[in-house]
Amino acid sequence: MPTFRTLAAAALLTLQSTSMLLPGSAPAAVPAPVTAAAPKVLHMFLSTSETGLDPAVASDIATLSLLENLFDPLLRYDYLARPVKLQGNTATGLPEVSPDGLTYTFHLRPGIRFTPDPAFKNSPRAQTREVTAQDYVYSITRLYDPALKSPWSFLFEGKLLGDGALKDKFNVDTAIPGLQALDRHTLRIRLAAPDNNFLFYLATPASAVVAREVIEAYPGQAGNHPVGTGPFMLGDWKRSDRIVLLANPESTAVFHSDAFAGEGSTPAGAHAGNGTAQSGDAGDRAIAAALEGQRLPRVDRVDIKIAEEFQGRMLGFLNGEYDYLEQVPESMTEMVIRNGQLKPDLAARGMQLYRFPVLQTYYMWMNMRDPVLGGYGKDRIALRRAISLSYDSAEDIALLKKGFAMKAESPLPPGVLGYDAAYRSPVPHDVALANALLDRYGYGERDPDGFRRQPKRAGMPAAGSPAAGSPAAGSPAAAKGAGTTGATEPLTLVMSSEATVGGRLRDELWRKCLNAVGLRVVFKSDKKTEIIKGSRLGTVQMFESNWIADFPDGDNFYQLLYGPNAGRANYARFDLPAYNVRYEQARQLTDGPARQKLYFEMNQLIHAYNPWVPLTHVLSADIRQPWLKNYKRHPVEFTQWRYLDVDVVERARATRGR
Repeated sequence: MPTFRTLAAAALLTLQSTSMLLPGSAPAAVPAPVTAAAPKVLHMFLSTSETGLDPAVASDIATLSLLENLFDPLLRYDYLARPVKLQGNTATGLPEVSPDGLTYTFHLRPGIRFTPDPAFKNSPRAQTREVTAQDYVYSITRLYDPALKSPWSFLFEGKLLGDGALKDKFNVDTAIPGLQALDRHTLRIRLAAPDNNFLFYLATPASAVVAREVIEAYPGQAGNHPVGTGPFMLGDWKRSDRIVLLANPESTAVFHSDAFAGEGSTPAGAHAGNGTAQSGDAGDRAIAAALEGQRLPRVDRVDIKIAEEFQGRMLGFLNGEYDYLEQVPESMTEMVIRNGQLKPDLAARGMQLYRFPVLQTYYMWMNMRDPVLGGYGKDRIALRRAISLSYDSAEDIALLKKGFAMKAESPLPPGVLGYDAAYRSPVPHDVALANALLDRYGYGERDPDGFRRQPKRAGMPAAGSPAAGSPAAGSPAAAKGAGTTGATEPLTLVMSSEATVGGRLRDELWRKCLNAVGLRVVFKSDKKTEIIKGSRLGTVQMFESNWIADFPDGDNFYQLLYGPNAGRANYARFDLPAYNVRYEQARQLTDGPARQKLYFEMNQLIHAYNPWVPLTHVLSADIRQPWLKNYKRHPVEFTQWRYLDVDVVERARATRGR
């Protein structure tokens, strides 16, 4: 990291620590040197290591959590509004939209500046400059660069008017009618066809603004030099260990929420602290009163540690090392929760428990191009179907999720547009049916230890079949023996898994499920970042993953199985024309009966070919410390760091002696 950035960060911290006072604090109640004027520091963790901090490339939750604090898209979500609502971010507000739904005109707020970097050597103001509409043209165009292999290009490809010119022969300077800077602060986007989700795309980290000077100053290394316009800027960074974010002194963000516009009294039955309250609950009103019109962020610094093990995260939180704990590890739920409530000793310390239905689906995907279990033939379909049938969701939810989950019937979680609460998967947990399928479709032969072998290879009669006097062509017996060799090979599945305690628990569940149907499985443990790299390259056979909504619409989940996204968001590399055409049709429709019918048919195709085993939707148990203010988990955004405040006096009191 450049020396100037470290020095600037230190100077900035000194300045901010003396300028941001906490109203209503009582320094006299705390022994010196702790006072309300002490730096406000959030203490956070990420459960996996970050990758490169380039919004065009990153797709893992840990890195996206950092990116949404360092970089700015045009729009973002109203922090408090439920159902979720978009608002202006770097744009002055929502865009002007033409009557035909094809043209969007955005007006940028003047005075938004990039954080300092030597790349701005030609700027009139040292090491920074103002953001312009052309920067957004560059940033979105960059997603089309085939060299980047951006997992987010699907958001725009084929949607911007004239973007075929970018796909035919990519040049970042190629001008297209769908993406134009009309002047320094006016951006016009024109679509080839209406897209009801388009504004959601412009609230994702992938569409955030980057500076061309920075990208070109560090060829192929942009992820090591994050220069954005967000509420925070990068301070210290020790990879896979610790990240420090500092409040951006150039930030022009000011809090505003329309959650209570036109509302009267608090809705009946609303209450604070359950994590699912609708807008209007008393806790939300208190947050709105504390934040409205205030500059963001509210803290001076965010200290972030990489804590991959469940136990370390839990113990760290209980010792006051972290300010909140989202999604209490399933294996440790009993440490903090009793009979669905926070344990009395923790409640007495002022901690609060929230229950939050995450817009998230856990699933296990299988590589459709893998030589062992990929393909669209009946034998491979039977193998994947048997794997799906072997999965015991009841045991998973009861023993590993500790009841804080529900069975996933389809890719869609509750709460997203297109979710059908009445839909039920036609692939239940059924060990007997799984065994029957495998026996019927060529996997009946077993090793002495009871594990199944692969079907006989094509080309020669089956072992033991007579060379002469064979059954008549076309008879069932002939069909059974034709085109196979005498030799069969052992069948061994290779499931990648995270090298954590939680990963090992998942391994044991899958070992039990697969062994029950005679399938041998070995587990290849690695860091999640390495597994993701292999997934993109197509070298991973099968892996448990999860998807959290980038925007609250079914399209965001069904694109994970869309053929053209293979190797990007579509790690399973599922490419079925019947699915693809339905997805393309559904993308053109608003939420309603016509789209719902297509979603039903897409679900049936997923269950017929089984590129996925849908696992669970999580009900998250979240706990916050008593000194943390303004906490409310958002269904789509990954973090709340810009809104959070810290009572430094209360923290000192509560953690004294720990």
